[in-house]
Amino acid sequence: MPYTSINHPLGVPFIEINTVDSSNNYAVQQVHKGLAEHGTAYFAYEQTAGKGQRGKLWVTKPGENIVLSVVLNTKGLQISQQFDVSMAVSLSVFDLFIKYALTDTCIKWPNDLYWCDRKAAGILIENLIYGKEWQWAIAGIGININQTVFDSGITHPVSLKQITGKSYDPVLLAKELCGCLEKRLKQLIDKGGATLLAAYNNVLYKHNLPIKLKKDNAVFNCTLKEVNAFGQLVVQDTMERVFNVGDVEWVIA
Repeated sequence: MPYTSINHPLGVPFIEINTVDSSNNYAVQQVHKGLAEHGTAYFAYEQTAGKGQRGKLWVTKPGENIVLSVVLNTKGLQISQQFDVSMAVSLSVFDLFIKYALTDTCIKWPNDLYWCDRKAAGILIENLIYGKEWQWAIAGIGININQTVFDSGITHPVSLKQITGKSYDPVLLAKELCGCLEKRLKQLIDKGGATLLAAYNNVLYKHNLPIKLKKDNAVFNCTLKEVNAFGQLVVQDTMERVFNVGDVEWVIA
């Protein structure tokens, strides 16, 4: 990330949108039009076709949660550093959430946020790469804040309100999140990806515990060892195995 851009505060400008299909789609369009810069944040009160990981939809109640996309200028980073930025985003969401939830908050590989065994947030980063240059990353972040009733098709959801019994202002929290992300990106620039990786593994969901994964049609038990610097999941059963994002699915009862 260019040192000239990293000094530009994230969340400036902070643009609020009443309704949009996907905040990430909107952010990408603005980048292509030359209307976004490093740090521009788009907050959507309602998202009609939100995108999650693996082509899934991110369904959220209008006005109750954080639906945010932040534009990051990545021209000073290598394409091989995509997971470094992913960790910075994940850790920033962790930083915000645990401040209010206080305990039991973890990052579930690759970039969901869990409270106990329930999903509180999801992240989708879309990278704009032209030739060999990684120019932009759009960090899409959805966090359950005030929602207490969820669609029956959503498995194991939880919101900050369900955890604490309190209601929050999603806009104010989203602006605070931009500050958390700014600190984590500065950490990446100043200290490198290894520091972020240590912090990421320190709050990793099911770290050093038995888990169940599914690959193709086979479900198997293993122990989660760590996530490595390439963003791969390292597990142990009869031998050590390494999986890329998309190779396996979690099986959570």
